[in-house]
Amino acid sequence: MNNYDSSKYRTPDGYTADMAVFTILSEKKEEKAPPDMTLHMMLIQRAEIDSEGNPNFEGGKWAIPGGFIQPDETGIQAAARELVEETGVEGLHIRHFGVYDTPGRDPRGWIISNAFYAIVPESALASRRAADDAVDVRLFSIEDVLTLDLAFDHRDIIKDALSMIRSEMIRTTTARNFLPEEFTLSELQRVLLTVTNDPKIASDPVFFTRAPKLPFIELVLDESGQPKKTTRHSYRPSRLYTFNEIDMIESIYG
Repeated sequence: MNNYDSSKYRTPDGYTADMAVFTILSEKKEEKAPPDMTLHMMLIQRAEIDSEGNPNFEGGKWAIPGGFIQPDETGIQAAARELVEETGVEGLHIRHFGVYDTPGRDPRGWIISNAFYAIVPESALASRRAADDAVDVRLFSIEDVLTLDLAFDHRDIIKDALSMIRSEMIRTTTARNFLPEEFTLSELQRVLLTVTNDPKIASDPVFFTRAPKLPFIELVLDESGQPKKTTRHSYRPSRLYTFNEIDMIESIYG
């Protein structure tokens, strides 16, 4: 340590954690049709005035929840804390996906951000409420999110987070979080189409031929050993499937 002179190096002006939270909302429009499903994101609106009564940086703009990391916590701990403080949401399974350090990304100075994401059922966000530096918290469709005047470089962070959840959704069994325990192939397809337009998924003939062969889903049988069916989304009975216990990391639908 005697050879190390910290005065030779400049340290950042701040270290933050930002949290991109996604969910899928469903809307039933026709009695005998699967519900429309759309990908949404939770954003906060930054207060115009900070807690000390001064104009807030990027005040009034929409942003992903986040804030400064304290010396006694890790980035992921800070992300979870800030999420609770600003939105009231807690208990999410959080994953790290990027570090943002482009010069000039923050008007307050040299601020480095650790970015995290989660994709969760809407029920996990039911307790959301604006608090701390946030004056509002809402769920926006992704199409609407990308039209907003977003704070800092959050547009870039959101686009990168979207790439992560698209990969996760089609390469793991995350879709099970947005489906009933017993689901139809149409329901599964609609969940996947919220994050991707992959032709192997969007094409009905291809998807309905290949999906039943996936190793992590299996046909549900009734008490007589015959395929169990439902008419909840169509007049014609549709077979029901369920996820088994095989955890297929790096598998792909279709």
